[in-house]
This record gives sequence, structure tokens and C-alpha cells, in this order.
Amino acid sequence: MRQRLRAIIFGGAIAFAALGSPAPAPAAQQPQAGSQIEFGVDMARRGLWNEALFRFERALAERPSDARILNNIAVSYEALGLFEEALEAYRKGIEAGAANRELRSNYSRFLEFYQSFKPAEEEPATATEEPSRDGTGEEARDG
Repeated sequence: MRQRLRAIIFGGAIAFAALGSPAPAPAAQQPQAGSQIEFGVDMARRGLWNEALFRFERALAERPSDARILNNIAVSYEALGLFEEALEAYRKGIEAGAANRELRSNYSRFLEFYQSFKPAEEEPATATEEPSRDGTGEEARDG
């Protein structure tokens, strides 16, 4: 399971290299958003995912419908273990730029992982279950 997660994160990190160059934007926005993306990519390569996420979110504030930035945000969330947030970012990215091949590829890999990772809903306890020895309903653990 951990190897699969690492493979997904590594695959996403590779996508960062391909997505490092920003999409054309108005001249006033290009330098700021572009520098945020570049810095975010550098932080992701170093494994500093919180900082990478912060930078990508700053770039997204300037380009709210940029599918490549949304992809980078989703990969950052994955690396941080925030899978629900990653799913939402991928979905927003698909809506913004369904033609983006890297985004669709990452989303597809993520869905495969997420469906196997997402825990099944827990069933409520039944009256036939035996209570724990201490009466709290929890197993005692040596610690």
C-alpha cells in the first residue's frame, strides 16, 4: 500500500517537471503566477509539500481556472495525505481543462489508488459483541 502511494506521489512529482512552465497569461499576472509556480515546483522536488501547496494556491488566486495549477495542488494534497482535498482539486481541474493530458493521467491514477484506499464505512457495534475487560468498550493495550 505504501509503495503504491509512493509511486503515485513520484508520478505526480514527475508531472511537476512537465508542468513547470506556466500557461500564457496577461502580462501583469505572468511574472507573479509564474514565479509562484516555479518556486512551488522546486519545493515539491525537495519534499516540502506544505510550502509547495502554499505557492500553488497563490498562483491559483491569479489564475483560478488553470488546470495545470489545480493538478499541482491535487498532487500536493496527495503527498500530504489529504486525499479528499486532492479529489476535489482534481475534479476542479478536470472541469477547468479536461483536455490536459497530465491532469487526466494523474486523476486516473489517483482514483485507482483512492478507491482501494478509502476505508469501508464502519458498521455500528452490535449488542452481541463482548465488552472489553475494563468496561469501556475498548481493548486494553500495553504501552
